[in-house]
Amino acid sequence: MDLGIRGRKAIVNGGSAGMGKGSVRALAHEGCELYVSARGEERLMAACEEIVKETGANITPIVADHSSDEGREKILSICPEPDILVGTCAPPPMTGDYRLVGDEEWESMLSIALMSPVRFMKAVVPGMAERSWGRVVNIGTGAAKYPAQIRILSGPPRAALVNYSVALSKVVAKDNVSINNILPGMYHTASIEDRYNALAEKNGTSYDEEVDKFVKEWRIPSDKFGNPDDLGSFVAMFCNEQANFLVGQGLAIDGGIGNSTF
Repeated sequence: MDLGIRGRKAIVNGGSAGMGKGSVRALAHEGCELYVSARGEERLMAACEEIVKETGANITPIVADHSSDEGREKILSICPEPDILVGTCAPPPMTGDYRLVGDEEWESMLSIALMSPVRFMKAVVPGMAERSWGRVVNIGTGAAKYPAQIRILSGPPRAALVNYSVALSKVVAKDNVSINNILPGMYHTASIEDRYNALAEKNGTSYDEEVDKFVKEWRIPSDKFGNPDDLGSFVAMFCNEQANFLVGQGLAIDGGIGNSTF
């Protein structure tokens, strides 16, 4: 299916691995002109080279911390008028007792998971509205919708981001700017692999066994973790030409772990 976005300029922040990389791959297959940011140069360059070889897309890697003022200015100096903005970030560590979460951890996550995408949207959405076309997809977390103590650093900032995004989406919908959120559950990302490989080493098990333990404990109906490339396809779908009537939605893609009718 042709999504009608060939040649559109897309910024993907946090695009060197995981769901960000899956989004880059999906948009590259659709023929977008991509500007991909991440902090780690080696992994970023490797990811972009891999996807260029696979798709032939035009991809510009940008080594920058998109949560900082300097990083945002660098990204926007290279691509000042994007048609598409996709934002994600490295997830915070899973937490135990809420009383042990310190102020510095809160301030760091609020800066990365809330203020960074808010500032990016403030910078690029007005231009999208003036040009009468734009798509914004924030990749957040299912914990924004389904709170849990182990994701207490992840859910609250992104729940606030969803609230902001929905409010903004209603202002610019008339200008053919569509702003939406994807709320993923557990996926095979680099941070998840690091966590469960460490648990496997500690417990004398394997990565797959540790993942299976979590799946059983949390009763994930799909009986598995998700594939980041699959999620990337939904990001591309949210960016398509026909998405102009999709306004302020939050799609939970979590293997069925969330319990709600809507």
